[in-house]
Amino acid sequence: QVQLVESGGGLVQAGDSLRLSCAASGRTFSAYGMGWFRQAPGKEREFVATINWSGDSTYYADSVKGRFTISRDNAKNTVYLQMNSLKPEDTAVYYCAASRFGHLNSRSYQYDYWGQGTQVTVSS
Repeated sequence: QVQLVESGGGLVQAGDSLRLSCAASGRTFSAYGMGWFRQAPGKEREFVATINWSGDSTYYADSVKGRFTISRDNAKNTVYLQMNSLKPEDTAVYYCAASRFGHLNSRSYQYDYWGQGTQVTVSS
């Protein structure tokens, strides 16, 4: 069982940066592939970024490529999402997720555990 707790969301202006954190419980965190998803009001949950178990491979949605960076610290059981050059269309609840498949995973059904989400609001 893995429990995930996101933090770091907030209200920022367009062009600002935020760093989201996701703290995971459990001794097997380093074996999990991790991902970030987001859901805007009235829209379906969408993939944002994923990182493999070791942290040496990442993959991003086209909409955030070049602006967002996913990373992990297995010693701290934490995954991060650094978000730069934020846009109003990035406004959403951001969810952290863990997959027993330790490689890159971009589909929500590939994930076994989800956090409760953290709100990111970008004003224009």
